[in-house]
Amino acid sequence: MFHLPIANRSLGKARQLSNGGLSMQSKMLRAALAVALPVMCFGVSVPASAQDIVYTPVNPSFGGNPFNSAHLLGVANAQNDFKDPKAATSGSQADIFSRQLQSRLLSALSSQIVDAIFGENPQQNGTIQFGGQTIAFVRGLEEVTLTITDDGTGEVTTIVIPTFIDVN
Repeated sequence: MFHLPIANRSLGKARQLSNGGLSMQSKMLRAALAVALPVMCFGVSVPASAQDIVYTPVNPSFGGNPFNSAHLLGVANAQNDFKDPKAATSGSQADIFSRQLQSRLLSALSSQIVDAIFGENPQQNGTIQFGGQTIAFVRGLEEVTLTITDDGTGEVTTIVIPTFIDVN
């Protein structure tokens, strides 16, 4: 029930009793609401419209915007707290020099092996021992077989390199 505030309560009761329990003002307000409320709810109807919902992924690996890749990689790296246990942790000058020297020696060794196999006077076979490894190569008609043996563990790695014969 809707009540309007009335300043004088005794006068309000007298009005309610004389008008059948409700004042004229509240009866008019009720009548106006009874007409206006349905008009407001149903009279001003707007047609509903809809469209298809299309999912677009964020990750560019799954079809998302390619400009998101740098941001997503940065966020993933910031959250990654895994440290590789095999990663070199010592950065002393002696360790760096030792690694660079070993790299240069292995590079020079590989250059000698390549020259022995493919140089001006290629050898048919050969064996080279270096740093606990034995490297043997055998030259065939269409390929060179390179066998690397770890002397400590006995592990063998075989690499087959095709040779291209120049037919003129």
